[in-house]
Amino acid sequence: MQDLIPLVVATRNKGKIAEIKNLLNDFPVILKDLTNFGPIPTVPEDGDTFEENAYLKAGFTAKMLGYPTMADDSGLVVEALGGRPGIHSARYAGENTGDEERCRRILKEMKGTTNRKAAFHCVVSIAVPAGPALTYEARCEGLITEKPDGENGFGYDPIFFYPPLGKTFAQMSMDEKNRVSHRGKVLREIRNEFEKILIWIRRHMPIEEKFPCATD
Repeated sequence: MQDLIPLVVATRNKGKIAEIKNLLNDFPVILKDLTNFGPIPTVPEDGDTFEENAYLKAGFTAKMLGYPTMADDSGLVVEALGGRPGIHSARYAGENTGDEERCRRILKEMKGTTNRKAAFHCVVSIAVPAGPALTYEARCEGLITEKPDGENGFGYDPIFFYPPLGKTFAQMSMDEKNRVSHRGKVLREIRNEFEKILIWIRRHMPIEEKFPCATD
């Protein structure tokens, strides 16, 4: 039987941690997140794309902690807003603002707009301390509602309507959301390729050197 591999999920977002652990709980890895560690420097998310920011977070955290690390960068892309908030989704209403403020800003900017098309985009990067990384991505198409609806989820979930189920993400159970969401699609792809990922991680992780004990 192979040893379990520690895998760090590079986030402190409780909603995101719960979603990822729910989908990956059968993986032969020991899942950790940033709440399991002491303070580490904040990663500057100054990339121009979701892909760049996901790798920045995964690569930086893997090097700091010495463990394989999974990080995602995801956001809401609204067609009528020229793709905003995009990579700035988490800080769209300013630093240290909550989900409600961000949703309110989107609804205010969309007032009177008939084109409500939007998509959640997610990129996951799995990096090792030596630097290489694997990248996975997915999208989920939907519409921006006229007002928030639903109590579940987090982020922009209350204003993102998914037509095939006739619900916002915030009206869905976690299992429902994971079946259709951008992050759920990415994680299912990762789960389907886990054996290959496991081989890749083992191949790229540093080999621990062992020395015999000196004796008189």
